[in-house]
Amino acid sequence: MKTSVFLLIILCSFITYGQSPERGNVIPEFGKTFEVQNPEFATDTTSLLKVVFDVNRSFNAEEPNKLIETAARFLNMHEKAGVVPSNMRVALVIHGKAVKDVLAHTFYREEFPSSSKNPNISLIEALVENGVELVLCGQSAAHYKVSREKAHPQVKFALSAMTALVQLQNENYRLIAF
Repeated sequence: MKTSVFLLIILCSFITYGQSPERGNVIPEFGKTFEVQNPEFATDTTSLLKVVFDVNRSFNAEEPNKLIETAARFLNMHEKAGVVPSNMRVALVIHGKAVKDVLAHTFYREEFPSSSKNPNISLIEALVENGVELVLCGQSAAHYKVSREKAHPQVKFALSAMTALVQLQNENYRLIAF
């Protein structure tokens, strides 16, 4: 019941404002965002934005992982707000069941027979093309039997998600966990 009410409120707010999400300039195929007119909390467009997203869940095997797509949304919305892409450093630390979302097409089909391909591959490639670092938890990968041969070649293996998160935060990346 609470979920239905929440979704109804969200839907009504879209109808009220008449907005629909817009494609971004950095990664147009992914990460649509809404325009926010005159926010009271102004975006600092001159600072270096270093963020690491903690990606630990998977959702619908037929769609790109929404937590991975958050990186595209981050890049698109901040570029539209006036932050130059060279002032953004983005990393994803992928662990838990989300490690399956980086499987190459062949191995993804083995894991999810109803899928003809991994819907995350084009997203992963667009992110990497725009400088996003994808780090895979070696512990989760071993647990779910995701080897380097099975994973997308642009994904970097780490000892663990904990290790990668600590090291990136030591390098002044700010953690965003959903």
